[in-house]
Amino acid sequence: MSRSDTPTAAREKFRAGLVTPTAGWCDGYTQANLIAVPQDIAWDFLLFAQRNPQPCPVLDVLEAGSVSGPLLDGDIRTDIPRYRVYVDGELSDEPTDVREWWRDDLVGFLIGCSFTFERALGAAGVPVRHVEQGVNVPMYRTSVRCRPAGAISGPMVVSMRPVPQALVETAVRVTAAYPAVHGAPVHVGDPRELGIRDLDAPDYGDPVRFEPGDVPVFWGCGVTPQAAVVESKPALAISHAPGHMLITDAEDEHYRIRHV
Repeated sequence: MSRSDTPTAAREKFRAGLVTPTAGWCDGYTQANLIAVPQDIAWDFLLFAQRNPQPCPVLDVLEAGSVSGPLLDGDIRTDIPRYRVYVDGELSDEPTDVREWWRDDLVGFLIGCSFTFERALGAAGVPVRHVEQGVNVPMYRTSVRCRPAGAISGPMVVSMRPVPQALVETAVRVTAAYPAVHGAPVHVGDPRELGIRDLDAPDYGDPVRFEPGDVPVFWGCGVTPQAAVVESKPALAISHAPGHMLITDAEDEHYRIRHV
C-alpha cells in the first residue's frame, strides 16, 4: 500500500494496471464503492440506498453516462484497481478497465466505504487487523434483509474487523462520527446472529487473524449493492471488486461529525 500517494497518483497507478486492495492507501482521503446501473432502474436503486443508509450511504450520484464528478478528477471506468461486471445478475467479468462494457445510460452511484474511518480508528488506538496483516477486509452476506425498493432487493453485506474487547466502545464511538461512510457497527459479537456460519470463510475479501482478546465487530458494507444486483438481476451492472475501491479527492474529515 501507499499511504503517502495523492489520490491522483493512486488513480494513475490503477489506470496503468496496478491491481491491489486499497485499504491503507492515500491517508486522509475518502474511498468509495461504485455501482453503475441502467437509468431505467436508477430511481429504484436510489430509493433502495435511501431506505438502507447504513450499508448504502450515498456520497454522490453521477448523471447517466458521466464518468467523473465533483468527488474525483478522473474516470470511474479506468481508475479502480479491479471491477466486476454483472449481466442479468451473473458475474461475467472482472476486468481492470470497463470502457468496453460502458453504456451511455449507466448511472454511477458512489457509496461510502468503511476504509474512510480506519485512519481515525488507528489514531484512537484501535488496531486495524487486515491492514496490519496486509490482506483484504473480510466481508459477509448476512441473513438480514434490506428494505426493498421497486425492482431492487437483497441481503445486507457487512465488513468485519477484530477489535480488542477493551476497545470496542472506542471503535463504536469513533465510527459513529462517520455516518456517511457506514457509521457505527451494526453488530458486535456472535456472527451467528447475522447468519454468518464461519468467519474464516468470508463471501468477499480475505480471512483475517484474530489476536487474543479480540471480538468480531461488524459494519454495514458497500458491497450490499452487489448482493442486490445478484438477487435482482438487472441487465447490466458494473461495480468495483470488493476491497478495490475508488479513491476520491474528498478528505475523510469532510465526513466526520464533530459533535459525536
